[in-house]
Amino acid sequence: MPKDKTDSHNRIIEAARKEFMKYGYNDASLRRIAANAGIQVSGLYKHFSDKEEMFTSLVEPAISGFYALYHEMENEYFDMVDGLENDYEWEGDDETVRLMKYIYDNLEEFRLLVQCSGGTKYEDFVHEVAELEEEVTGRYMEELKAKGLDIKDVDPMEMHLLTSSYVEAVFQPVIHDLSREKAMHFAGTLQDFFRPAWKALFGI
Repeated sequence: MPKDKTDSHNRIIEAARKEFMKYGYNDASLRRIAANAGIQVSGLYKHFSDKEEMFTSLVEPAISGFYALYHEMENEYFDMVDGLENDYEWEGDDETVRLMKYIYDNLEEFRLLVQCSGGTKYEDFVHEVAELEEEVTGRYMEELKAKGLDIKDVDPMEMHLLTSSYVEAVFQPVIHDLSREKAMHFAGTLQDFFRPAWKALFGI
């Protein structure tokens, strides 16, 4: 009867999580991971092809969920544009709070992403989110213009700097190890801070 690998797989995952959190990806040791999981190093390769695949298995589900939530909120905004008639009054939604809640529901994974991913394909995760935010915001402004709203033309570099600043701020609670309570309070503050700024930038 084939041996059940579930228990050893779970032990490897937990040992890898602790190793990456303590040492970061570059300095993480497969030998230590194997020892803490109670198996031989060769046994790791029955579960993962290499160290990066191990790291990927820890963070990829949280990343997929993050982007799913982001695109859900994106669709809500564009659906609102589609329903516009003559007037438009944007107050902003609770997107920052929603994102922070998701991040803190998956806090260990986001700590790995923003604190420990150097040397992996995820080391630019926050920058990639900022690029997405920049692209979506620009497209949103164009949609509003197409609806006849007098939206300002924003210098591309200024747009890049502003969206990068916003996204960097979203992840600061993770970088500074804030408690969930403080992070959620900060999310509300950040949302209130940027809402009038975006409105002024758009000219609405």
